[in-house]
Amino acid sequence: MEDEVRLISEDGEQLGVVKIDDAIEKARNAGLDLVEVAPNSKPPVCKILNFGKIKYEAKKKLQNSKKKQHVIKIKEVRVRPAIGENDLNTKMNMGRKFLKDGCKLKVTIMFRGRELSRAQEMGDAILERITAMLEDISEPDQQSELEGRRISVMFTAK
Repeated sequence: MEDEVRLISEDGEQLGVVKIDDAIEKARNAGLDLVEVAPNSKPPVCKILNFGKIKYEAKKKLQNSKKKQHVIKIKEVRVRPAIGENDLNTKMNMGRKFLKDGCKLKVTIMFRGRELSRAQEMGDAILERITAMLEDISEPDQQSELEGRRISVMFTAK
């Protein structure tokens, strides 16, 4: 282990190469910490500064960057092909509410039993009804083909 370091003061001025014990003593006299800035250089570079303040500023910077992120939520509404008109209206009203709140809407049509034999035409029919109901406030993003027993469509607010 080396016993000398290149020291930088709290003001940023170069104090030259000094012994580690002297550097620690100068930091204590200033009431600050001795922080190793560049450990791979010869001799290592140390700086006198307030380490607690540095940690606090890094934490604040991280919080501010998280605050500026916008997380898009996806809400899902599930329907069946044989859904009644009033039930469909109720679910689409909930979907409208989700879209107005800034969420994306995922409409999933689920099939059971013998419905799977006519899944594509039944699914297309109900998707046309749903798209017509929501066309004034949203537009369909992506539609998936039949995946197992369901078809999904994503809607984004205009």
